[in-house]
Amino acid sequence: MSKMPIIFVFSDKKDRLPEIIAGALALGEDVCAFVVGTDEDAQYAASLGAGVVYTFAPQQDVMLEDYAPSFSALVAGCGKKAMVLLPPSKRGRALAARMGVQLGAAVANEVTKVEIADSVTVGRMVFGGLASGSEKITSPVCVLTLSSGSFEPAAPDASRKAELKQGAFVPPAIMPKVVGQTPKQGSSVDLCKAKKVLCVGRGFAKKEDLALAENLATVIGAELGCSRPVAEGEGWMERERYIGVSGVMLKADVYFAVGVSGQIQHMVGANGSKVIIAVSKDKNAPIFNFVDYGIVGDLYKVLPGLTSLLK
Repeated sequence: MSKMPIIFVFSDKKDRLPEIIAGALALGEDVCAFVVGTDEDAQYAASLGAGVVYTFAPQQDVMLEDYAPSFSALVAGCGKKAMVLLPPSKRGRALAARMGVQLGAAVANEVTKVEIADSVTVGRMVFGGLASGSEKITSPVCVLTLSSGSFEPAAPDASRKAELKQGAFVPPAIMPKVVGQTPKQGSSVDLCKAKKVLCVGRGFAKKEDLALAENLATVIGAELGCSRPVAEGEGWMERERYIGVSGVMLKADVYFAVGVSGQIQHMVGANGSKVIIAVSKDKNAPIFNFVDYGIVGDLYKVLPGLTSLLK
């Protein structure tokens, strides 16, 4: 496989940067990182393998996507075919859209695979996770948001050195005015990093019953996740805990589903786990087509029994 002459990377989430830089190192000859933060943040990007790091001082009342003109100017100035890798977060997608317009570049979101030959070909889920598709990119510059778990994260190495440069902030043509900020409610869980995940579905009759799953999760040392209806339909859990094609894509050692039907849109997010276990009273539930171990039974009886046994 050929390599892209230069790849630019940025992540609004520090814990996603190792995977994005790993992807850039695998796909590109040179890796350049954008950092909005401190010299320490720049050194961290260097330790992961970036050869050049541009550090931008945080601007007061400026959203991260407003740095798009600053990043785009440096990408355009490199004078070669280039790729930009970003996380699939809200900020990452907003940056991708703006940079795509500014650079006249193709944009692809939630990319799971990248191949480089005469052109760039990307793979991603389509039709709500019912199929995977390939798309050929013909523009000289492309902007991709990289799906979680696409590359093995790079390990930091303090002996690595990079060329450190100061980035110049280029204001966008229209600068939104920040009139206030409200702290986000809920936890800051990152299920992508979890080794064990216990996922709850609509098999639970009411929110209070989730305590049964929480007790078992505590005993086995698992993070708690959920299906889309639990997060977006019922509002019982935070959006960050929703597993599925438009939510979290797991790479867990163990995925334990309780009261989850197992529709394909959900299983796309769970099927990357090494071992899948499910409890459902419906013996015909689709999830049993994916499991390594399945229990047909009433979760209200199975969970207390398992919790007691595993204690």
